[in-house]
Amino acid sequence: MRSISLRDWSFFALVMLIWGVNFAVTKVGLLQFPPLVMLTLRFALVALVLLPFVSLPHRRWREIFLLSFTLGALHFALMYNGLANIDASTAAIAVQLQVPFAAVLAAFFFQDRLGWRRALGLLIAFAGVVVIAGEPRLEGRYGALMMVIGAALVWALSNVQVKKVSDLSPWCVSAWMSLFAVPQLVILSWWTEAGQWEALREADWLGWGTVLYNALAVMLIGYGVWYRLLQRYDINQAMPITLVVPLIGVASGVLLLGEPFTWSILLGGLLTVGGVAIVVLRRPRLAQRAAHRL
Repeated sequence: MRSISLRDWSFFALVMLIWGVNFAVTKVGLLQFPPLVMLTLRFALVALVLLPFVSLPHRRWREIFLLSFTLGALHFALMYNGLANIDASTAAIAVQLQVPFAAVLAAFFFQDRLGWRRALGLLIAFAGVVVIAGEPRLEGRYGALMMVIGAALVWALSNVQVKKVSDLSPWCVSAWMSLFAVPQLVILSWWTEAGQWEALREADWLGWGTVLYNALAVMLIGYGVWYRLLQRYDINQAMPITLVVPLIGVASGVLLLGEPFTWSILLGGLLTVGGVAIVVLRRPRLAQRAAHRL
């Protein structure tokens, strides 16, 4: 196993910073755009940039379309709507339940033995979210927290679908999934939201900047560097590094948005990240798709 060079450590740090700060960046964007409108803009921009450079997913249209509904539309719709109504730091921690959920589903669908260590990790991770849920500031916002947890569950379910297109380029899957997600999100926004055109007209440079950050920085730069690093290093080396993402997410919420940093957030965050760490260290490949960040 080759050691990680100082240069590549800096690239890992860059990717983790981009993904972690995105919780706060997205929260800012949601102050100007309805959640599904912002999502539509994000996916449309990703599709516009990537489609000229990818091939057609021959005989994989059905799988990618289904993935565009679960991972593209449903997961992100739940995530953005939840994030719009709770702190970025809370969302950054709660969404980490995607890894424990994936472990449970892997045991159910693929007979992947759970083991007592990973089972303990699952319990610790869920206990951390329960601690955070006890925060007084979350009173009346449990629906939003459940949306974020639901987004984590949908992400885990989408892992089953992702395995069916694992032979395709990640860029190909992302490009076509983004394209198929756009009309679904437009319809969902039309059914459930209001003030879309007003938001588009009144958004300032900061609002549009958050959309660009979501699409270009998180997707193209973040994933571009991440995929290159995964070609150089073993997944056992790369995946544990992603555990700093929720920590950066919490820090970005506190430092950039002025969110309160409480003992409940500290304890709940340590429990959740610690539980997820047990799962990741025991089965790094299980959590590989968790690199698909907000």
